[in-house]
Amino acid sequence: MLDLLIRDAEIVDGTGTPARHGNVGVKDGWIVAVGETDELAAKTIDAQGQALAPGFVDLHTHYDAQLFWDPTASPSLQHGVTTVFGGNCGFTLAPAAAEQHDYLTRMLARVEGMPLEALRAGLDWEWTSFGDWLKRLDGHIAVNAGFLVGHSALRLAAMGDDAVGGTATPQQIDRMVALLNDAVTAGALGFSTSQSHTHNDDSGQPVPSRAASRQELLALAGGLRSHPGTTLEAIIPGCLSGFTDDDIGLLTDMSRAADRPLNWNVLGVSAANPAGYQGQLRASEVAAENGGRVVALTLPHTMRIRLSFHTGFVLDGLPGWREVMHLPVPERLTALRDPEVRRRLNEGAQSEAAGILRGLSHWEQLIIVETFAPENADAAGHSVGEVVAARGSEPFDTLCDIVVADELRTGLTPPSSGDDAADWRVRAEVWRHRDAVIGGSDAGAHLDMMCGAIYTTSLLGHGVREHQVVTLEEAVRLITDVPARLYGLAGRGRIAPGWHADLVLFDPATVGHGPERTRYDLPAGAPRLVADARGISSVLVGGVEVCHDGVATGAMPGTVLRSGRDTETVRAA
Repeated sequence: MLDLLIRDAEIVDGTGTPARHGNVGVKDGWIVAVGETDELAAKTIDAQGQALAPGFVDLHTHYDAQLFWDPTASPSLQHGVTTVFGGNCGFTLAPAAAEQHDYLTRMLARVEGMPLEALRAGLDWEWTSFGDWLKRLDGHIAVNAGFLVGHSALRLAAMGDDAVGGTATPQQIDRMVALLNDAVTAGALGFSTSQSHTHNDDSGQPVPSRAASRQELLALAGGLRSHPGTTLEAIIPGCLSGFTDDDIGLLTDMSRAADRPLNWNVLGVSAANPAGYQGQLRASEVAAENGGRVVALTLPHTMRIRLSFHTGFVLDGLPGWREVMHLPVPERLTALRDPEVRRRLNEGAQSEAAGILRGLSHWEQLIIVETFAPENADAAGHSVGEVVAARGSEPFDTLCDIVVADELRTGLTPPSSGDDAADWRVRAEVWRHRDAVIGGSDAGAHLDMMCGAIYTTSLLGHGVREHQVVTLEEAVRLITDVPARLYGLAGRGRIAPGWHADLVLFDPATVGHGPERTRYDLPAGAPRLVADARGISSVLVGGVEVCHDGVATGAMPGTVLRSGRDTETVRAA
């Protein structure tokens, strides 16, 4: 007898082949029948003609901390994701000695936009090694989750206080490689690092990994070569600004040293700037010519960031703003009521020194996406300029009045661009590139700025149904089999007999996502941005329903994925 029979489904199996009508049988967490089967089952789900796909695979998340208080990895689970990968950008919670807990907590809060009060309330730090940390999650998660080991944590463990800004000695590099070996032996799926200029700790200093020499980076990458089922992830300055020849050489050499693909994020694609993404993809071409493989993670939709005077992230980069944005909230509110402070902030934002951030000073163009005070109800959904026209005041004064009334919680976003039909057509061309993989959600991070978990339902709703730039079958392949094969996931990413029963049931006619909104459900009552999924009726992990109509069931069948056991080796060439 089957444990589960899903009847009357349009089976989209993840391979890209045309959907077929039929049934899927599951036993002991595995798919045992696809197509025609009438075997009796303990439980039957009537799909009523909905699409049944493999669970979606997200290669770039930061759920490392959140899984301790939210084992469902919401809202990714609601959007059909059954497998998540964390430990990206060089940031992990292990290995970690007791004296490093505070630094790691504050660093994560700063670089990954996780509320500090939530991290302090939600993490007990009852681990030291990477293996101990993984064991804390075993049997306690709803999704499958795998983790790379982060370079900054390795540096802190090997170098102590010298990790920040210090050059590692040969002995310290050997120590890092040994710690990496221990972590991978315990199940880490690979190594991640950041050299990005935007990654600074809470004191404004570059995060530890940024002080690494080329020798250190290659030694750590090479440490993966003897471990099966491992991979590499790296963020370097060129990921944002355009790769130099030196950047491409570094990424290629790291891939060759490990004999593993190396992925980076995130590749922005715009019809208005084809030279930009074409130049970034040159890294993959050069790497392939030299025996490496460099893969760009990219998103199907345009990521819209939300700005907040409460966290001050991004805004604190404007000249003269940092001092005000880092004041305690009561003092910040007082400062923002002061006409003289407003004048200084406005002048700083409009000065040449603001550089690329100067565009934010066109205050009238900012969209007010969420308000909280009753007197701001007329502002929500409008631009600052529209509110100015109604209220008859100056743009920056109007913005400050709104923000102060909302006690800094106002959600703001720059005007949308790069999301028309032409952009979707160009992005669809990029998705077909051998070394461009849909991913890079950053889910679990930047919680005040965005909800990257919507990428799967955005692809299915906008890319497939609205813009029709890709078929349903191909879209499903791009967010299941393609990322699963890049990381060598064994038995996941397809609907086939002998594969894990990680499944998503959805209605292609309605699948999509709602607007972003603030929810106060983190530890200590801290806020985050979420967006509801639409049209997804059931999500199953190992044949067990973990989410029904957007609500987690409480089941915890997820697997902590370990290298070599749950993954197969994917070589660079």
